[in-house]
Amino acid sequence: MSKLFIILFSVISFFSISNTTASANPDMELVRERIVHELLGSGVDNDQTVLFMRSLNSEGFWPEINYEDLSRTAFENAKHTSRLVSLARAWRHPASAYHKSPVLLEKIESALAFWVKHDFIGENWWNNEIGTPDALANILLLVGDELPEALVQKSRPILGRAHLEAGGARPSGDRIKIADIYARNLLFFGEERRFEEVVQVIGNEIKFETGRGMQYDYSFHHREDRVNNTLSYGLQFADIFAVWADYVSDTRYAFTEDKIKILVDYYLDGICKMMPFGKSPDLGARNRSISRPGALRPMGTRTPEKLLKVTDYRDNELKDIVKVRTTDIESIRPHSRFFWHSEYFSHQRPAYFSSVRMYSKRNCNMEVPYNGEGLLNHYLGDGANYVYVDGHEYDNIFPVMDYQKIPGTTILQKPVLEREKNIQKWGLTTFVGAVTDGRYSASAFDFVSPHDGTKAKKSWFYFDDEYVCLGSGITSDMDYPVVTTLNQTCLKDEVIAYTKGKESILQQGDRALNEVRWVYHNGVAYLFPVPTTVHLSNQAQTGSWSWINRQSNISQEEIRMDICKIWLDHGIHPQNEKYEYIILPGVNKKSLVRKLKKTAVETMVNTNELQAVRHQKLNIVQAVFYQPGTLKISEQISITTANPCMMMIEFRRNRPVRITVSDPNRDLESLSFSLTVKVQGRTDLLSEWDEEKKTSHLTLKLPTGIYAGKSKVIQL
Repeated sequence: MSKLFIILFSVISFFSISNTTASANPDMELVRERIVHELLGSGVDNDQTVLFMRSLNSEGFWPEINYEDLSRTAFENAKHTSRLVSLARAWRHPASAYHKSPVLLEKIESALAFWVKHDFIGENWWNNEIGTPDALANILLLVGDELPEALVQKSRPILGRAHLEAGGARPSGDRIKIADIYARNLLFFGEERRFEEVVQVIGNEIKFETGRGMQYDYSFHHREDRVNNTLSYGLQFADIFAVWADYVSDTRYAFTEDKIKILVDYYLDGICKMMPFGKSPDLGARNRSISRPGALRPMGTRTPEKLLKVTDYRDNELKDIVKVRTTDIESIRPHSRFFWHSEYFSHQRPAYFSSVRMYSKRNCNMEVPYNGEGLLNHYLGDGANYVYVDGHEYDNIFPVMDYQKIPGTTILQKPVLEREKNIQKWGLTTFVGAVTDGRYSASAFDFVSPHDGTKAKKSWFYFDDEYVCLGSGITSDMDYPVVTTLNQTCLKDEVIAYTKGKESILQQGDRALNEVRWVYHNGVAYLFPVPTTVHLSNQAQTGSWSWINRQSNISQEEIRMDICKIWLDHGIHPQNEKYEYIILPGVNKKSLVRKLKKTAVETMVNTNELQAVRHQKLNIVQAVFYQPGTLKISEQISITTANPCMMMIEFRRNRPVRITVSDPNRDLESLSFSLTVKVQGRTDLLSEWDEEKKTSHLTLKLPTGIYAGKSKVIQL
């Protein structure tokens, strides 16, 4: 779209707006007061104000900013509008040394006039339709009433590029942001009718979608690639709605209670379930943003506090989120949750958080490296399995990360990664999913790499104190080794290994250890039921942010970090190789040996057709049937399925009391299976007892349509 067309469209759309910059509508005035109060925040940086005022030259620009480069990876011009917002805050804030200063106002006028005169249009639409208009809307709300009317009017076409017919205002995380900017624009210019319409648009964005937007499992898709964007665009989506819910509360524009409840559910059951201990983003739910410093920084309390102001719905849970983010308390409600639309799984316990990221023919593996970010993210979705005990295990590891040893993945070790344009791929298999009753879960990934054809059947079985990781059918015809990485994390403590009957502290280095029974680092133990050869590196790795991010403002300085990396080498051309290990997170060294002796989990089967684990203390069996088959649970009990599926059965005194099933392929309306135990039927479970074979033949209706892939729980 040409610059001339954008300007003409904006002029047609917005010069019909009244020149009035104030409204007699008391509700609008109240909303404006609330927005300005929020913009002012808690204080201002007087030193920064002085610096920006002194460095602004007589022509209204900052010489150190490169105004010429308007490319997608640059647009330093955004620094200009960002500084303008800072100066506007300093002028308006009562605690500022320059509160209502004529000198400062003159500087603001000069800098705004420079921008309006040159009207910088970047190659990235976001700068033109969101970034710049967002800043201008805030500037006008803070100081616009004191600026020359002619200058304000000249800024309107630029500000007006954020409107509901703009190219970026598609139903997704950007539409609600553009509506937010548009509403602030209309608020400043006193346009009552349009303001009310746009506020209604913001409220009506809170709905479930089958394409872009909030999914029925409370994850979020920004694009048609169905990549999990819950903690990026989906987080912005929630933040903006919560802020506007507060802005318009107790006014004629207030959102309906049903919309607020949906947002609360999405925030608690979607966003917060993808954050270790409810505090920081999980690396497994991030995309290209990991190539920005601080991508895993702890979240603030603004959104839950806004929601608490406008509703008492699930208020105790919202208060818990505020508490864990503002105190040293790490306790949060346990959960075990699978997002079947995004194929992401998370598991929270008081002592640890863990996640698994997968994809199938229904979803792409990873976000495109837009704007030169996330240049090495080829394998971040390939069964990535992260584990946290303090929430900071992966903080800013990304410049030095070995991107072919992503935790949990089984990856071909190539000399060079493919070009960045080949990062995003659709999955090649359909059997991808999880079975969960909200307390315990198993996840499974019939993995075929769209990059190189590496194959593996991968599964994870989650309980309270531990989880089991199984792999089978590991196969590759390429002339490079295939490895399964247990973890790659910041080195925070000594690494201890138990090999050949001896416990030892490992000095920094890189080595292969034979006959390993367990490895321990930073509160996490990796247990091998069968002595295994393990590769371990606990030493410095080097890299730079510019290695993974081409943005012009990114640092090119070499970074050196100590990293702990643990992996299994399946060799070159592996054929039907397998692995088995147990992770015990949140265990201290003193209790490690005792816990290792009393491990309550055992692997029952680990083949290409079936993977199954039993927890003896909980009396739970979890099974992944990649094909129809039979699992022998005991001498008296076996289960046979007529379809590929996932199943979890809880027993009491050798009788099933709860059965949970799911269909990872998403093509069944009902599941047929049999148990060599008498099971009574019920409305959602048909049961036929075969007296001769002492077998119950069972048929269970499964979730379908938008709920296909969701687990079905039957309490017997």
